[in-house]
Amino acid sequence: MENVETIDSVCTYCGVGCDIAANVKDNKIQNIFAHPDGVVSQGKLCIKGKYGFDFVDAQDRLKTPRIRKTFLEKNPYIKESIASTLVDLDDTWYETTLDSATTAAAMKLQEIQTNYGEKSVCSIGGARTSCESSYLFQKFTRHTLNSPHVDNCARVCHSPSLKGMRTTIGEGAATNPYNDIYNCEFMIVIGSNTTEAHPIIANRIVDMAQKHDNLAVFDVREIKLHRFSKYKAIIPHEANLLVLNMLAYTIIDEELYHESFIADRTKGFLEFKEKILNDPYANPKYFEQIEGYEYLSKMIPKIAREYALKKSMIFWGLGITEHIDGSYAVMAITHLALMTGNVGKEGAGLMPLRGQNNVQGTCDMGMLPYYDPDYQTPKEIGLMTPQLVDEMLEDRIKAVLNIGEDLTHIHPNLNKVDRAFEKLELLFVQELFMTDVASRADIVVGVKSAYEKTGVYVNAMRRLHLSQPLVKSDLPDDWEVLQILDNKMGGTANYASSKDVWDEVREVAYRRFSGASYVRLERHRKRGLQWPVHTEDTPILHQLDFRTEDGLGEFHYHQYKLRGMVEEIINKDLQGYHLTTGRTIAHYNNAAQTKRSESLNKRYDEDILLVYEGDRADFPTEKVILKSEFGETNPLTVRFTEKVQPKTLFSTFHHAKSKINNLFGDKSDELILTAAFKSIKVEILPA
Repeated sequence: MENVETIDSVCTYCGVGCDIAANVKDNKIQNIFAHPDGVVSQGKLCIKGKYGFDFVDAQDRLKTPRIRKTFLEKNPYIKESIASTLVDLDDTWYETTLDSATTAAAMKLQEIQTNYGEKSVCSIGGARTSCESSYLFQKFTRHTLNSPHVDNCARVCHSPSLKGMRTTIGEGAATNPYNDIYNCEFMIVIGSNTTEAHPIIANRIVDMAQKHDNLAVFDVREIKLHRFSKYKAIIPHEANLLVLNMLAYTIIDEELYHESFIADRTKGFLEFKEKILNDPYANPKYFEQIEGYEYLSKMIPKIAREYALKKSMIFWGLGITEHIDGSYAVMAITHLALMTGNVGKEGAGLMPLRGQNNVQGTCDMGMLPYYDPDYQTPKEIGLMTPQLVDEMLEDRIKAVLNIGEDLTHIHPNLNKVDRAFEKLELLFVQELFMTDVASRADIVVGVKSAYEKTGVYVNAMRRLHLSQPLVKSDLPDDWEVLQILDNKMGGTANYASSKDVWDEVREVAYRRFSGASYVRLERHRKRGLQWPVHTEDTPILHQLDFRTEDGLGEFHYHQYKLRGMVEEIINKDLQGYHLTTGRTIAHYNNAAQTKRSESLNKRYDEDILLVYEGDRADFPTEKVILKSEFGETNPLTVRFTEKVQPKTLFSTFHHAKSKINNLFGDKSDELILTAAFKSIKVEILPA
């Protein structure tokens, strides 16, 4: 251990946002671990947190800015101005300096805005970087470029949680700290494969379930968490809102609701009650006619009773939000909490399990078209990513600035996205590697990773952690690239450090961050601070009032719409296969970082298709291609299991080469356009 330095920081993979420590020698990470007294990690890390750091020193790290040769051929005046800095890399790329790369980008942005107007430019991404960089990204776009079009990858994950929760309780964030799991009496997990996607939270859930047998788990397939559950609820595809409304129906029908809480702290309940009692789909008896799922007609009321009569928490993930009724399903979840008083107190609350550490923070920073920092109303509301793709096809959006979001891999309807991106005149990308979107860019700038910089990250329970560099790097931080670009576009950004950016955030977004100085965050690096932070932080929200205008929680009933698999079963017409998608513990979303750790990649070096054992006859070949009305995948390896239901399939989406997202079209959440990734009808083709 001679000359080894131990440095504390934060893991930026999933939304759990664990505190981490690294042993570093000769500017190289030796290993990563968690301190026993880490408040989030509790001294434990998942395999990504432990072993997923090899990307820092990967041979293919993007170190030198690149400019596409064909881009300069189309723009000879730009080529002429930076010619002395261009170095041949290969047939496709020149390498150049950061100064030249940003000069080229600025010149092209000016030309595009002159020709097509200020709003012909958009900025997408940012949740894989720090709050400081996300803040400057939206500020630069809105105020220097004068375009309202900013968005981030919450669009493909938890935007419906933000919409649904803000509509009902005024704040789109987790209400309690993770450790409140130890204070609750009953837990519901729905649409979250927690052991794979948020393992350190799953540790707490499993601990409590084993001690108290107090867990209900809803999913479309059998997951590991079901092993520990009292109620093992396997539901049909696209039935979330159906099930959630049935839970509410039981609570109302059996008068299990909390009358004084409803009277004192909510509005709209009587109308909600009348609608739900008259909704034919809300009665759990409806499941008696859904073949294969009849048992839910008795199980759902049992779960509702335990939830209503105990201090309870609900956890959900993308299995809720990535549907056409995702926002409505989140509202249905908050209705359950409002009816039973299971919010605003210790051991009872709402926990949206964010996909990535700093999705919460990036939204807090205003990297959304309809919110400024601190969820204030912007001077002009911009377009969401799917709308921006449409605008590209219509030649109205001509330039995209992109930070750390693999737009051409993680978004739906990739055939359409491909066509849209081909029409751009400028694609400027800041990345760690030549990801799918970077390989299509006109200009690519390599930047620091989270393990090489200082910055604030906000996890799924509103907890701020300050990262610090584990290793030194000569690469720029995202905000530094943006500052150079800002100055070349006539802006006045003049920050000497990320602390300067954060101090501005604390003034602009003071409702949440005024007291969260770097000094305090450094002092509480292992604990973090939960926003809102003023003189102290706030572990539990909504203790006195909800964050609506009048402080009251609101009921907004939405009836389930009969469709998809449920409709097919009711009509005795279940044909073809219904696919759902999700993560495996070894990889993180587009696997850009995790696949560079051999110990992780060898566990899962391709996306596997899980098929019900009894459906073998339809899968005679080792690999198959899935085809939907929108496109088809590349060949996928088939694995048979009893863990998925008949006529249903499951696949991960980590490897871009699989082309899983070719299958999904423009079907999306009705309010907020998050793609309906969690269910698609597919046919099977031999590979």
